[in-house]
Amino acid sequence: MNDVDVGKQIQQMVRFIQQEAQEKASEISVAAEEVCTLSITVSTDRSSALICSFNFKRSRMNQSEYLIPGWLQDFNIEKLQLVESEKRKIRQEYERKQKQVDIRRKIEYSMELNAARIKVLQAQEDVVGEMKENASKTLVRVTKDTNVYRKILKGLIVQSLLRLRESSVVLRCREADRVHVEPVLEAAKKEYAEKLKVNLPKIIIDGKVHLPPQRANDAAHGPACSGGVVLASQDGKIVCDNTLDTRVDVCFRQKLPEIRKKLYGQQVSQ
Repeated sequence: MNDVDVGKQIQQMVRFIQQEAQEKASEISVAAEEVCTLSITVSTDRSSALICSFNFKRSRMNQSEYLIPGWLQDFNIEKLQLVESEKRKIRQEYERKQKQVDIRRKIEYSMELNAARIKVLQAQEDVVGEMKENASKTLVRVTKDTNVYRKILKGLIVQSLLRLRESSVVLRCREADRVHVEPVLEAAKKEYAEKLKVNLPKIIIDGKVHLPPQRANDAAHGPACSGGVVLASQDGKIVCDNTLDTRVDVCFRQKLPEIRKKLYGQQVSQ
């Protein structure tokens, strides 16, 4: 509701309250006329004497009763009190409705503001998500370069071994990546053993369970993997997920405050 609609609503309330006040005043006036009608006749005779005659008509009182001079004053006081009481009620009703309008305007403004903030946050998240999607697409080009990809796989295997620190592990990769993993296994084991001063670990490539292939362009759902490896202990209790998709996720989580600050000037905690 905009300011014009609110103004129209307030004017309508004012007209309604004024109409109620006029009707109430008319009712009071009619009631007052029914209670007492006073007519005064003033005349002078030949002797210049002032003669005043009073005629009181009372619809709800016994006409045989006489009115005392103080009754009229008491009636006027009571009439004024009734009028002021009704005015006070009207003012209170108007103030109550005005407060309701103000509260409703504040609520609507707050709702609109929150909705706008949500839209802004959603737009910002969409931009970050698009950046992440573009980074994932870049990995496709990386896996097509054999020398670069095998170097990456070797580093991922060594890193996984250092995390697990097991003498025997199981390695899972995409079925298409087996030709890239096997040539770098020995070099990865030697590098690990030299860093920790231990014997060469035993690495068994899982031939039954493979990581899912890369998602096709027309497939929006379902498991997918851009490359990399997953190493696990022989009992499967300890797993190190070192796929390229996981590395991208970790990188984005760590760099998200910096990314948002550069894009939107925001300092966001992790």
